[in-house]
Amino acid sequence: MYDYHVHSSVSADGTKPMAVMVQAGIQAGLSEIAITDHFDPDYCIGGWPTTLDFDAYHREQEETEKRFRGTIQVIRGLEIGLQHGKTLETCRQTARAYDYDFLIGSFHCACGKELSCGGYFDEITVEEGVRNFYEYVYSCLKEYDDFSVLGHLNVIDRYGEYVPKDEVYMDIVEEILRLLIEKGKGIEINTSSFRYGMGDRTTPTIDMLRLYRQLGGEIITIGSDAHYPEHVAYGWEWASEALKNLGYRYITTFRHLEPSFQKL
Repeated sequence: MYDYHVHSSVSADGTKPMAVMVQAGIQAGLSEIAITDHFDPDYCIGGWPTTLDFDAYHREQEETEKRFRGTIQVIRGLEIGLQHGKTLETCRQTARAYDYDFLIGSFHCACGKELSCGGYFDEITVEEGVRNFYEYVYSCLKEYDDFSVLGHLNVIDRYGEYVPKDEVYMDIVEEILRLLIEKGKGIEINTSSFRYGMGDRTTPTIDMLRLYRQLGGEIITIGSDAHYPEHVAYGWEWASEALKNLGYRYITTFRHLEPSFQKL
């Protein structure tokens, strides 16, 4: 088992030190755990840290990796919040400044607005907001390569009053998936959708996972997006079975940003 999206107290919304999160991974039976704390430069609202003490972060990652060596593989990662303009260059420089094993490129802001705290859908319809979100993701990814997988592809589903019909956005989702495959990048199954009470609306949706497979996509990770120890490895069994049912044969792990494929 591999959990490739875990936050420690280094993240502004994290709760426990890395060692505690790793211990939870050991108890859950993981063989690998990726520490992927947040770096969200130029965040769209105040009160959210936009910098990290990278020296301290990397030191803690390395110390944690050494402490648990032989018991569990600790993957040195980062979740980078992508936005247009000068933010992309900041993200690019950060991604290249350290020997990371794994990088998640995520969108917590889009079109100059923050997604989770309300306001994104102000003055536009849900259909317009969702369409705009995916177009924004696509345009950013055309310019940016320094990531391993795209995090929580359909995160926008958490925040609208409802999810619009597929025809509103699936064409641009297909373009995003084609672009990722062309660039040699992957996607993740982010099992936090169950904790957000999204029911059958998983992250990504089954239709999105099926489409990625049909287009030739192979690079895929499973991540709990855990901010609490009890959520580490959450939903892993469901995710692995869903992948098998869709015809996936492998899950992806990373070292020094290079993917390897592990049989499901």
